[in-house]
Amino acid sequence: MCTIFKSHKLWDMVENGYEQPVKKEEGEALTAAQKLVLEENIAKDAKALGLIQNAVSDDIFPRIALKESAKEAWEILQQEFREDKKVRSVKLQALRREFEYTRMHDDESLSGYVTKLLELVNQMKAYGEELIEQRIVQKLLISLSKEYDSIAEVIEETKDTETIGVQEVIGSLKSHEQRLQRHNERVTEKAFSSLNVSSKDQSNTGQAAGSKSKKNWKSQKGKK
Repeated sequence: MCTIFKSHKLWDMVENGYEQPVKKEEGEALTAAQKLVLEENIAKDAKALGLIQNAVSDDIFPRIALKESAKEAWEILQQEFREDKKVRSVKLQALRREFEYTRMHDDESLSGYVTKLLELVNQMKAYGEELIEQRIVQKLLISLSKEYDSIAEVIEETKDTETIGVQEVIGSLKSHEQRLQRHNERVTEKAFSSLNVSSKDQSNTGQAAGSKSKKNWKSQKGKK
């Protein structure tokens, strides 16, 4: 968020806040220049506070809801999330283990797994881990379910995994997933078609047998 504040020229307001204009004597009105500066500071502070409020989750918002300045809200967030190094180190180690052992389940969708993996990556980065693009690409390719083995091998053999981006890999995987879905749909349609043909054949056979039986009965009746 520091980058956002700086891009709006609000970082100094968030970090240091602002001071009320000093009056020479009690009851003295502010000068026009002082009023202008105060109005600008109030507007900047309100804008910065709004950015903070919009950025936090619904779970965090109640903790800063009553704060009237961006500086106060920012300090609360710092207290909440700037844990000591030991705690952060323990959490990061746990995230690293989770990243190492994360695998895509056979019944898991590609989009669901990709979302889960990237959320884990973002958590690790939030705790200071420096994950390069190639490490994420490698993890993604080796952790897919068996039905993606063929496309993973194609990517590894035809692409430079040292330079290919995560989004490019995801795009190739999604194209493969769509082909699999179309193939499965054709197989299903063919199965239903075969089932219908089989049912009709059985029905026709049954009708023919019934007709033949009826003719035999009439023939026997005529002989009597």
